[in-house]
Amino acid sequence: MLSKRIIPCLDVRDGRTTKGIKFKNNVDIGDPVAMARHYYEAGADELVFYDITASSDRRDIMIEVVRQVAAAILIPFSVGGGIRNLQDMRAVLLAGAEKVSVNTAAMLEPNLIAAGARDFGSQCIVLGMDVKKVASSEAIPSGYEMVIHGGRTPMGIDALWWAQEAERLGAGEICLNSIDADGTQAGYELTLTRMISAAVSIPVIASGGAGTPEHLAEVLTTGRADAALIASMVHYGTYSIQEIKDYLQQRGIPVRLLW
Repeated sequence: MLSKRIIPCLDVRDGRTTKGIKFKNNVDIGDPVAMARHYYEAGADELVFYDITASSDRRDIMIEVVRQVAAAILIPFSVGGGIRNLQDMRAVLLAGAEKVSVNTAAMLEPNLIAAGARDFGSQCIVLGMDVKKVASSEAIPSGYEMVIHGGRTPMGIDALWWAQEAERLGAGEICLNSIDADGTQAGYELTLTRMISAAVSIPVIASGGAGTPEHLAEVLTTGRADAALIASMVHYGTYSIQEIKDYLQQRGIPVRLLW
């Protein structure tokens, strides 16, 4: 069985790492370059960097910060936010990232996924999905709706359909974020994660709601996720990555250990 990946997430605004709850009330929590280096040395399997206002502000991603973070670590590094075209993808990859995460731009122009997979390989293309639970309807039979622009714009598009369509277009991985669970530290949205994981054959990273090692164990087993994104529980020093991995190993969940 492949090892499950533990992936700290750095949400960045104005060059600083920030954290909010349900995409609101964000506060400054540190320097992304220093935090990236810390998590790399602490045993993170990968890192995710999101420029969280690039899309909504309609500006380019902060490529210099991407370059500095990439230079500070020796683990895979995914970058999202403000990536609108192949030129943006190329710039991020040349700055040192191994993967690009597309969310808003991919939903507005789905062929961006196919073009990115063609030019850079599917392994480089991560579909970011920001999802909110809603009442089931003809348009959204799963009861989970896609939202773009950093949680600001509901699309009336079913999340299950979009995940399958993105895989068909060539996405190599999905980072699945529950807006309802984001920052709450009350646990991942297991129903959503299990539904998407069962519907696609590409890896799914669960995101939103991690507060304890038990939450990760649940989403990596019951939720069928291939990896778990974490933020608050490590940003605020509640748990270390080593403590999380030790717990998962004790539960029989395969993880890559630092030593």
